[in-house]
Amino acid sequence: MNLKTGNSSNGFTPEISLDKLHRMAAELILPGRSILRLLNTVLEFVTNFLARVLGSSLIRRHFHLLLSGLVLFGPVLSFWVSKYSIFANSNHYLYRKFLRSTWGWTCIFTGAFIILLSLSVRHSTSLSLRHLSRVGLAGLLWWSCQRLLTLLEDAAGTCYEPMTPGQDGQSPASPVQPLLLLHEDQNKASCLKAHMLWRGYEVSQDVLILCFCCLLLVEEMCVFGHHLERQKPLQRSPGTPLRVVFLLCVLLLLVWMFLLLCLLAYFPKFPSQQLGGALGYLGWRGLYQGLYRLGSRWGCPGLPREGLSTTVHTNKQP
Repeated sequence: MNLKTGNSSNGFTPEISLDKLHRMAAELILPGRSILRLLNTVLEFVTNFLARVLGSSLIRRHFHLLLSGLVLFGPVLSFWVSKYSIFANSNHYLYRKFLRSTWGWTCIFTGAFIILLSLSVRHSTSLSLRHLSRVGLAGLLWWSCQRLLTLLEDAAGTCYEPMTPGQDGQSPASPVQPLLLLHEDQNKASCLKAHMLWRGYEVSQDVLILCFCCLLLVEEMCVFGHHLERQKPLQRSPGTPLRVVFLLCVLLLLVWMFLLLCLLAYFPKFPSQQLGGALGYLGWRGLYQGLYRLGSRWGCPGLPREGLSTTVHTNKQP
């Protein structure tokens, strides 16, 4: 008993316990590091493959044709889908959390990818802001389209209040459809809020923003494969945060295409959905095939590749 108390008083027991703790921590850290290396290897393989696919000429040149075919022939699937499916419910979680905030999700992930990509090439705030301004101009275009389409729908439509059989003087068993009472002082939002009937021409804004965001994501992400090819001679590899954000952008693109397919199959509205898809295509065409090609000399942000490849050449000279 005296020896044990003497050893504990001399401080040998805490040293032995600390050694055991260090050994246990080392045994736990080694498997953790191996798991992280495995996950990092899988992440590099997946992102390299996706970057190669999105950067191919087939996707860059013909993705808009794939999206156009989906919008045109997607409503045909309504003959085969089940109306009892969970995606036939307009209050589904995907519709409430993603469809109503499509531009917000796209802006967050695309902006993060643009910032990380530009900073990985050159630590320049002006370059990052210049490339990030493309998302700002796209958001301004979407906001303008929303306001313009709302004004056109209010001007081209009318609000009606269905009258009950007791109000229109008909018997309850009458097969004739109930009369409609016209309300000229109502716009579309107030009419639908009052549970009345709105009739008029409209453009599907959901299909518009989904098509526009899909085209924008592909246009911004296709530069990642070009960036990987430029980094190979320098024996550099993009950081893990950039690869993770790129993977999240790809997943977001798949979610938008799935939601677009669900809207076309379960809630077909011809021709408003096709008009929305056409306007989304025209918006992408006007920005990335028109305005952004003017270059920085005209005060435009330029295309996604501008300013990213020239820096790599200057770094290769030394």
